[in-house]
Amino acid sequence: MSSRVTDAASTGDVLRLSSRSAQLMHLAAQGLLKRGTRKARKPDVATIIARMGLLQIDTINVVARSPYMVLFSRLGGYRNEWLDETLAEGLIAECWAHEACFVPSGQFHYHRDYRSGRAGHWAHKSAERTHAEARTDMDALLERIRREGPLRAADFERDAPASKGWWGWKPEKRWLEAWFALGRLMVARRERFQRVYDLAERVTAHWPEPPPPGTQDEAAVRRYFIIESMRALGIAKARWIADYFRLRPRVTDEELVPMLADGSLIRIAVDGWDEPAYVHRSHASLLDEAVRGSLRATRTTLLSPFDPVVWDRARAMDLFGFEYTIECYTPAPKRKYGYYVLPILHRGRLVGRLDAKAHRQGGLFQVLGIWLEPGEALSPVLVEGLALAIDECAAWHGTPRVVVERSQPRGLASLIGKALSG
Repeated sequence: MSSRVTDAASTGDVLRLSSRSAQLMHLAAQGLLKRGTRKARKPDVATIIARMGLLQIDTINVVARSPYMVLFSRLGGYRNEWLDETLAEGLIAECWAHEACFVPSGQFHYHRDYRSGRAGHWAHKSAERTHAEARTDMDALLERIRREGPLRAADFERDAPASKGWWGWKPEKRWLEAWFALGRLMVARRERFQRVYDLAERVTAHWPEPPPPGTQDEAAVRRYFIIESMRALGIAKARWIADYFRLRPRVTDEELVPMLADGSLIRIAVDGWDEPAYVHRSHASLLDEAVRGSLRATRTTLLSPFDPVVWDRARAMDLFGFEYTIECYTPAPKRKYGYYVLPILHRGRLVGRLDAKAHRQGGLFQVLGIWLEPGEALSPVLVEGLALAIDECAAWHGTPRVVVERSQPRGLASLIGKALSG
């Protein structure tokens, strides 16, 4: 541990941070404090996912599908196929974690063995119900995969119309997803983002390090997820912890006492917080920097709506004072901003949101609107940072022509246009 942290631990003192330093600690843990010093490389994909603990999957493709966008926010421009290749190589796995997520394959057995926690999840409940209603058909599907090898939903031809539930999926897709939720099938790889399913034991057998067999103690698995959540979050209140890996019941300060006693966690105070905060012991040096006020944020980037920084709306409001709701599930007439609005991270603060659409065939990155938070000043640093972030995102999409249609405040659109053209 660093000297300040060690001294505080030896004397029983509680370290105190400013709320700004708490924000920066969180972003540092998430890999969002500064721009990388080199171009992204393929191994960085697995490294970033391990750093976050998981990478949520979503299929909406207005700008980029969420998992690719979350990686872009941290890596800058990189090749999307690296994520698919990392999955096929067995370095990461798909499972239900926060929601459907990529996780490091070395941690997969914790998710596999977290039975009581996952049993209450909607996907598991739906899978149990589907299995009860279609056991014979599901068993036949499983046997076909056993005989023929990995299959996609598209490999099951059907003339009858799809169902109205589960996003209009045909029965075979629902059965595949049910076996995936129940753990009998896993995703061996993806082809154009379509899942290719195989028996779980065959998928894990090809990993560089197959997971250990058997079921772990539930209490040990829960403790592992608490510690991992704290490592990924950087700093947290007890009530923020459970959401990260969807733990039940909610984590309390009392539950963390043994982890403080064995040195796994460090308790601190944050200005303006009426609850204690906690830091993982691996962040002791980062905490020391935060106490000295020496953390600096320089990165400006766009975030996915499913980025860990903003997916817990209550935490984003608590930590950054940023109220964010994704509106793709809201009827169009009731939307305040847009269908798939991206939070803007500028030098350690959530300063606004941006609605964009990538027209890949036409090479156009269309910014439908930008809205800064109330009171956010139009400084040259902000305009330059935002212009660079938009330009970087557009280049990554292969859409070099950028059009900014409107903004709030109104003058921002023209300022960004001038910065991009200059």
